[in-house]
Amino acid sequence: MEILTQILDLFLHLDDQLGVIIQTFGAFTYIILFAIIFAETGLVVVPFLPGDSLLFVAGTLAGAKHLHIIITYLTLLSAAIIGDTVNYWVGHHIGPKVFAKENSRIFKKEYLEKTREFFARHGGKAIILARFLPIIRTFAPFVAGVGKMHYETFLFYNVIGGFTWVTLFTFAGYFFGGLEFVQENFHYAVVGIIFVSVLPMLLEYVNYKRKLHLTRTQLEHATYKEMQKTFKKEHLND
Repeated sequence: MEILTQILDLFLHLDDQLGVIIQTFGAFTYIILFAIIFAETGLVVVPFLPGDSLLFVAGTLAGAKHLHIIITYLTLLSAAIIGDTVNYWVGHHIGPKVFAKENSRIFKKEYLEKTREFFARHGGKAIILARFLPIIRTFAPFVAGVGKMHYETFLFYNVIGGFTWVTLFTFAGYFFGGLEFVQENFHYAVVGIIFVSVLPMLLEYVNYKRKLHLTRTQLEHATYKEMQKTFKKEHLND
């Protein structure tokens, strides 16, 4: 009970704690933000890290003068673009190997096939649209690499998608954090943000897990050959 009280007290006085945290870590605060967004977009092993919510929260903190908005924005933007780039090249180099193991805990065929279907529906624009979809956001650049998507094409969509995603959520948070009412009641706003941020992520996780079971037809398409055919059909590879 005492631990629960301490946690609640931390959330209710998070605005006071943030000043101490940022003062303690200094520039490392931005490094932490970079690392989380980079991992969420660049490492397929952690597709459930916060993405949209972290951008909004970081923007809110900047709007409330806890962080510098320009440094925050450039940090998040570079993390998003670099993360997708690294993810692409990982997929590009390991290619067929991801389909070698039927029961891989990381490269599940369900994830790969759902993302392939997303590319089949949207073509290259899938890289942009995926930015706004948890889980697919993490697997889209990886699958683009597996499908040997032209890097110049991928980079074009990567930059546009990263710019749109980071700008929208970060500055939405920034303007929200700059409201006088929010600044005067920042500790309550933070509690609300945490709740609103975590809830959609949990719902998305449950919904995604519910839809993961593939039909026999889908399993037939969950192959490296089909991945190549999809990208060739959309004129995204050679």
